[in-house]
Amino acid sequence: MPSPQPSPASPSRPRLSRETVLAAAASLVKQHGPQALTMRKLAAELGTAVTSIYWHVGNRESLLEALVERTVRELGDIRPRGRTPHARVVSIARALRRELRAHPHLIAMVHERGLTERMFLSAQQALVHEVHAAGLRGARAAEAVRAVQFSVIGHVLVERNRERAPVQRPGEPELWGPEAAEEDPGLARALARAPDPERVFTVSVRALVDGLLGLPDSPAP
Repeated sequence: MPSPQPSPASPSRPRLSRETVLAAAASLVKQHGPQALTMRKLAAELGTAVTSIYWHVGNRESLLEALVERTVRELGDIRPRGRTPHARVVSIARALRRELRAHPHLIAMVHERGLTERMFLSAQQALVHEVHAAGLRGARAAEAVRAVQFSVIGHVLVERNRERAPVQRPGEPELWGPEAAEEDPGLARALARAPDPERVFTVSVRALVDGLLGLPDSPAP
């Protein structure tokens, strides 16, 4: 009996390859978690035979390892933007937050395999370049890099915890009355509204970067 061959691509599906298999597997993990990733489900998603999946990526454990490596590489693609070191550090932090928010299950898989430090290395190196450009060296530069990294991770954890939290009773609108706000109605109205995570993060990281690098000569773009 001839050995099984990968299924040909249909007009509506990309040609099967290792990368298309990994992309489909990453999508399944992102939507449903690692426990939902089976070779049969992945084959059904791709419209091919299970044997074709094995042919491209090996067994399930090999597939998970390949997904971890892929996630590590993607986090290494972060590129700074902006005209000043301050603006570029903020852009790195915002990009890192987006990546961590977009791939929680994959990030957890990286962590479980003891590759967390390697995953963050490229982002740290990008931060090192910018804090050097801002004039920091040695321990001060290292502290700045770690402060930004830990701030990003902390914000992501808080955001995810808020998203999973049960409905709060009383909620923020009931808690923030005139007395609690020290007779500042504008503050009371603002704190009674649900926070905008992106805005809170950006304000926080800009303040942190200004404190670490010194106030910039001009506003960030």
